[in-house]
Amino acid sequence: MRVLVTNDDGIDSPGLLALAERVTRAGHEVVVAAPAEESSGSSAALQAVDEGGRIQMAERRLGSTDTTAFAVSATPAFIVLLATRGAFGPEPDVVLAGINRGANTGAAVLHSGTVGAALTAVANGCPALAVSLDVDPNTEEANWDTAAEIAVDLLPMLTGGFALNVNVPDVPAGDLRGVRRAHLAEFGIVQMTLREQGEGFVRMSLEQVGDVAEPGSDDGWLLDGYAAVTPLFPPGEAADVELPGIVDTAGEHIGG
Repeated sequence: MRVLVTNDDGIDSPGLLALAERVTRAGHEVVVAAPAEESSGSSAALQAVDEGGRIQMAERRLGSTDTTAFAVSATPAFIVLLATRGAFGPEPDVVLAGINRGANTGAAVLHSGTVGAALTAVANGCPALAVSLDVDPNTEEANWDTAAEIAVDLLPMLTGGFALNVNVPDVPAGDLRGVRRAHLAEFGIVQMTLREQGEGFVRMSLEQVGDVAEPGSDDGWLLDGYAAVTPLFPPGEAADVELPGIVDTAGEHIGG
């Protein structure tokens, strides 16, 4: 397969390199296109730096590999959109986003640039997977290869119509307890909180608000030492929601 590897941590992220190298070793044709600068928290935003309407990108050498890589002045979702239009050569058969530095679980997936890239791919007809490693953002060493291995193992499950959101504990592969399907945690154990407020400013921070996660949730399986896999649909119509008094396109009142 032709695989586009992208991320939201930027072109110089070690997780991006680890994923691209592992997919290449699996025998797939890999092209890397990632933000020139960190783009975390960008969700599925379509933003780019342009000059005269031209989005800037530079070809780069990725580590010691011969993989074609582009540093693009755009958000991950925009990069995926460009890829599906042939901006980096033939359209990809599949998109892999990651490996993100830090977990993307629960309601926080709404804001993740990694997950936003995967959902944008699916919305444009391309199967996709987002993979994150539950690592301390400040650490220098991490088990990127564990997450990369899980991502490659899950490639055959990418059949289109949905994205897989994968969260992997930061442990050596031999210490991983297994892989489990998980639901999105309703309330994650790590949440955004207001840390400081003063005249003309506020300061936010991510803080752990508990030690117990919902059983069967992505947070729960991570805490238990398992990789958590959650299928996600891109945004779509909530067709079953009743809107009393509002007329639909067929001239019928929705909800009676």
